[in-house]
Amino acid sequence: MVTSSVPRLVIAAPSSGSGKTTVATGLMAAFAARGLAVSPHKVGPDYIDPGYHTLATGRVGRNLDAYLCGPELVAPLFLHGARGCDLAVVEGVMGLYDGAAGEGELASTAHVAKLLRAPVVLVVDASSQSRSVAALVHGFASWDPEVRVGGVILNKVGSERHESLLREALDSAGVPVLGALRRAEQVSTPSRHLGLVPVAERRSAAVGAVAAMAAQVFDGCDLDALEALARTAGAVPGGSAPWTPDCPPAHAKLSAEKRDEQSARSAGGREGRPEPSAERRAPVVAVAGGPAFTFSYAEHTELLTAAGAEVVTFDPLRDEQLPEDTAGLVIGGGFPEVYGAELSANEPLRKAIAELALSGAPVAAECAGLLYLCRELDGQPMCGVLDATARMTERLTLGYRDAVAVGDSSLAAAGTRMRGHEFHRTVVEPGAGAAPAWGVRAPVRRVEGFVQRGVHASYLHTHWASEPGVAHRFVERCRTS
Repeated sequence: MVTSSVPRLVIAAPSSGSGKTTVATGLMAAFAARGLAVSPHKVGPDYIDPGYHTLATGRVGRNLDAYLCGPELVAPLFLHGARGCDLAVVEGVMGLYDGAAGEGELASTAHVAKLLRAPVVLVVDASSQSRSVAALVHGFASWDPEVRVGGVILNKVGSERHESLLREALDSAGVPVLGALRRAEQVSTPSRHLGLVPVAERRSAAVGAVAAMAAQVFDGCDLDALEALARTAGAVPGGSAPWTPDCPPAHAKLSAEKRDEQSARSAGGREGRPEPSAERRAPVVAVAGGPAFTFSYAEHTELLTAAGAEVVTFDPLRDEQLPEDTAGLVIGGGFPEVYGAELSANEPLRKAIAELALSGAPVAAECAGLLYLCRELDGQPMCGVLDATARMTERLTLGYRDAVAVGDSSLAAAGTRMRGHEFHRTVVEPGAGAAPAWGVRAPVRRVEGFVQRGVHASYLHTHWASEPGVAHRFVERCRTS
C-alpha cells in the first residue's frame, strides 16, 4: 500500500554533466542495500537512466515528465511507482531550473520537485572550484523560495584538502554538505551519439558500474542524514491518488452505448449464452525488446494489459517469428542503427512483420520502430512496410513537440492532441502511399510520420498515460482487425 507521504529526495545539479546519474543511482543502490524498498524515478523523457535505476533497486525505473504527461499527472504517476516502497529517489534532468524551451519552469527538475513537495539535494561538480562553490549553491538555493534545497553533495573532489576548503566555504551558505565524492573512473559509463549506452547492451558491465556507484556513495555520503531529509517531505500536495491503468479518464472510456453494443456483439449461442469470439479473447500484442529496442515506458505495457491485451515481448535480433497469434505490434525506440546488420540479417522476422502490416493489423512504431519499418536503413534492408528509406546524419534533432493526429489511425482518432519528444540523428526520406501521422506545431509547423492500413509510425516518443484512450483504441483494433 502506498501513502501520499512516502519519503523522497530529488537529486538535482546546476548543469548537465555534474554527476546526477552517478549520485542518484548510487543512492538508490545504497538505500536498497540497507534493506529499503526504493522507488526509482527520472525527471524528463530519458529512457536510458531508468535502466540503471532498475538495476540499482530491483524495481522498474519510471519517468516523471510534466510536459509529456501534464503537471497534473506527475504526483499520481509518482505514487503509482512508489506503491509499497519505503523511500523514493528522483533523478533530475539538466540543470535544476532548466525546463522545456520557451515554457518557463515547465518540466524542469525544480517544477517536479515543487509538484511533489520534495526536498532537493544539489550535486555540484567541485573539480575546478573552492570558495566559489558557496556562491553557486547560495544562488541555486535562493533563486526560487518554493524549491527547498536541503543539502549538497560535492562531486569530483580532488583531495582531503580540497574537501576541507569546500566545506569551509559552504558553512556560510546555510546548506548542509551531505556528501563528498572523490573522482573515480570506475563509476563512469560509456556514451555514444544519443547518450549513455543502455543497460540491455552491457548488462554485466552495468551491474559492476552500479555497484561501484553504490560503494562510492556509501563511502562519501551521510546516508542517515539523507534519509532523514527524505522523511521531511510530508504529504504529496493536492490529495493525489496513485495513477492506475485500470481507470483512465472519462474521455478515454467507452461510452455506455458502445459497451452495450460490444456486449450484444459478443453474446451468442443458444438461449443467449456467450460463445468464444475474437472480441472476448485477449488479443496478443507483441512488443519489441532486446538490445536494439530498449526505449519504452512501463505504463504503456500496463495500459495495454489493462485494456485487455496479452502483452508478449520479443527480440528482433534473435526471434525469427512474431509471438504466436500476434494481433498487433508495438515497436518503440532504441538503436536500430547500431544493430542494422543484425536486424537486416533476420529476414524471416522482417517478412513476418511485413505480412502482419499488410494484413491490416495495428502496428504502432516510434522513432527506432519507424526506421525498422522502412525499406532500408543506411543501405541495409529493413522490413519494407513503409515506402521510405532512412539514414544516419550528423545533425541532432531534439526537443518537445505539440502534435495533433491528422487523420484516424489504429492509435489515435483524428484531432487527438498529444505531446511528444523527438531525439535522433537520422532522416527518413518518404516515397508515396502513406498519409502523415501528426501535425506538429514546433519548432515549425509541419506534418510528420506515416499512417497506412493499420500502421502508425512516427519519430515522436509519446507517453500514453497522458491519453490512455490510445491504448484502448489500439487494443480494440487488435480485436477487430
